Amino acid sequence: MTQPSLFVEVHILQSLPPSNINRDDSGTPKQALYGGARRARVSSQAWKRATRVEFAKAEAVADRATRTKRIAALLAERLARPASDGGAGLDAAQADRLAAALLEPLGITKSSKKEEQSAYLLFFGKRQLDSLVALLDGRAGELLALPEKRLKEEVAKLPVVSALSTGHPAEVALFGRMVADLPALNVDAAVQVAHALSTHAVRTEFDYYTAVDDENTEDSGAGMIGTVEFNSSTLYRYAVLGVHQLRDNLTSPQATREAAVRFIDAFTRSMPTGHQNSFAHRTLPHLVLVTVRTGQPVNLVSAFEEPVTGHSGLAAESAVRLAGELASVAQTWGTVPTRTVATYALEADKLTDTFGPSLAFPALLDQVDALVGAWLADGDLGQAETAQAGAR
Repeated sequence: MTQPSLFVEVHILQSLPPSNINRDDSGTPKQALYGGARRARVSSQAWKRATRVEFAKAEAVADRATRTKRIAALLAERLARPASDGGAGLDAAQADRLAAALLEPLGITKSSKKEEQSAYLLFFGKRQLDSLVALLDGRAGELLALPEKRLKEEVAKLPVVSALSTGHPAEVALFGRMVADLPALNVDAAVQVAHALSTHAVRTEFDYYTAVDDENTEDSGAGMIGTVEFNSSTLYRYAVLGVHQLRDNLTSPQATREAAVRFIDAFTRSMPTGHQNSFAHRTLPHLVLVTVRTGQPVNLVSAFEEPVTGHSGLAAESAVRLAGELASVAQTWGTVPTRTVATYALEADKLTDTFGPSLAFPALLDQVDALVGAWLADGDLGQAETAQAGAR
């Protein structure tokens, strides 16, 4: 019998002060029309990038991933290291030549600069570069002694694509990799992230600012005048993690379990950095709701299709709307989450009725860890039921 899929969904309500964390090409905070009202929007790409940066903080440098066109330069740097440090002890010219030959199957093209770059941004783990060096098996000097054509023929026999298609770091396993010209390098993402939308209508405002020239003692005017656009919002953020896909990408149950919990932690705590020095906009959520499903994931943004309104705060009403939508979807469609755990600091009886009592965020992560661990062990969440019941 095929093991069912396991989706861990993260629903977050978070208020931002005046800020411009994700702007368009004209400098305006990104927006979207939803439910007939103009909403603040933060793109999924912006929040995935912020999440990946937050996730990497807990990774050893050697275990991190990078996304770059400069894989040839990074590989050459590895090859130039002494053999005692995992390299091949080559000089710069030799390292550049061998790196170019090794990466020939990946579509390396000559750039206008004095280095070779891949034709696309490639997302890979730094340890995977070590795997490429290991393919040489001490033959670097022998290969470099060959003429160019023979060198490429010999290197073409090495499983370069395979080395980059296995041993993925957690970041690549989570966020995936798309290489149109080389499908063998593709990695299906275990994570999907929605564009964050404000639960209410927003209006863009302008900050008119001036800067004083400290050394100007003759004129009383400003040394610089400008404007920056901003808004403030209570955002609904949503992401879903396919634990089954993450397991397939990582192969190790323990690594899967750790990556799943750390993803939820990183997604919750992350924040895009646009204009951060001007607005100091970093906040923590009002509510983090984790729903676990074995069917299909369900984005609950429809709770806010009718914009939330209010003059004494928006977060509490947004949370009540979210609780109502979760209950409504369950009743209408029969899609009841297998588990629901939440962390919140809002006063509303309906929240407790629908989400259960609020857990401290570390306790929420422990609950998710137990749920994912039980599923990975035998595909059964029953082992985690007692723990969750005890927490409530």
